[in-house]
Amino acid sequence: MKPQRSHQRGFAAIAAVFLVVMLAALGAFMVSFSNTQQLNSAQDVQGSRAYWAARAGLEWAIASQGVGVTACWATTPPASIDGFNLAVSCTLSSFTDGSTTVYIFRLQSVASSGTVGSVGYTERSVSASVER
Repeated sequence: MKPQRSHQRGFAAIAAVFLVVMLAALGAFMVSFSNTQQLNSAQDVQGSRAYWAARAGLEWAIASQGVGVTACWATTPPASIDGFNLAVSCTLSSFTDGSTTVYIFRLQSVASSGTVGSVGYTERSVSASVER
């Protein structure tokens, strides 16, 4: 008797190709996920740096409002801090309380970096009111 030959050949090759494709897809997903996490982390750090730059601008504005000052600052506020564009504004209002005039300074500091609408754009704003 002759041994009977099987006509099923190549099944292991199909399974191997399927396994390689699945592993490649899993690897691509892991790389994409890692890149997204890296971008989120970098944006978080930039947000923190922008907050502290805005806070520095606000501290400058508060310090420039000395005792007896009845107008917004006389010197020019800083234009940038640590690579962030800085916009510091002051709005003055006053009222009379008996015989005393009270001045209220509304101070706002905005720090921004990058182009609006881009992935790397970061902006933080802080404000305070000071009574003199």
